[in-house]
Amino acid sequence: MATVDQEQPKAHAPLHVAIVMDGNGRWAKRRGLPRSLGHRAGVESLKRTVAAAPDLNVRWLTVFGFSTENWSRPAAEVSELMALPKRYFESDLARLERDGVRVRVLGRREGLSADLVKMLDEAERRTAHNDKFFLQIAFNYGGQADIVEAARKFAVEVAAGRASPDDLNETVFASRLATGAAPAPDMVIRPSGEQRLSNFLLWESAYSEFVFQDVLWPDYGAEHLGAAIDEFYKRERRYGGAVADDVLATG
Repeated sequence: MATVDQEQPKAHAPLHVAIVMDGNGRWAKRRGLPRSLGHRAGVESLKRTVAAAPDLNVRWLTVFGFSTENWSRPAAEVSELMALPKRYFESDLARLERDGVRVRVLGRREGLSADLVKMLDEAERRTAHNDKFFLQIAFNYGGQADIVEAARKFAVEVAAGRASPDDLNETVFASRLATGAAPAPDMVIRPSGEQRLSNFLLWESAYSEFVFQDVLWPDYGAEHLGAAIDEFYKRERRYGGAVADDVLATG
């Protein structure tokens, strides 16, 4: 069971939570196991977290699975990482489809195998009609690359005469990002004890709350997500504004 106060979330708008799934390699190393088994254990953690999220008032969940920088890892590890979406969808796609989960895969398809692209496309196609819960998996994704791609899309529209430079504002630009169909994340969680974004949702997380947890991703589950949401509800989101205690008396 989650540790979050089960009554509290019901009074709040549904959340968009983003998670950097970090710590698989260290989890395996501590147990004397190959890194590949850490990554496979991380898939099981993803299943637990997706299953728990709706009961914790989360409607959008975006997870960071493979970054554009991860290609620099050893070839054997990259091969294992490339196999993880297949492992996940082969075991869980039917359940996701049945439970009303819509899957979107963010990131570049270039560089991925034809079989993997086919599976990612199938996951999106089979769940396209769902709207109870939204799962976005960032795979072969980089926040900087996505910003560049969004700028390129708008530049193409301007060059084609479909848009004017004066049309560009924050909302228009955000709609060209891979995440344009979802609201900005309310909270970004990073387990494993690390405290950095690692090129994840750079534009979208401008006003997100950050929660860093000292637990490795393969050990993650409902209780950890619940604890992060408890922490989120304790915070006062200002969006650049001031609260009463911060305002100086003027007269």
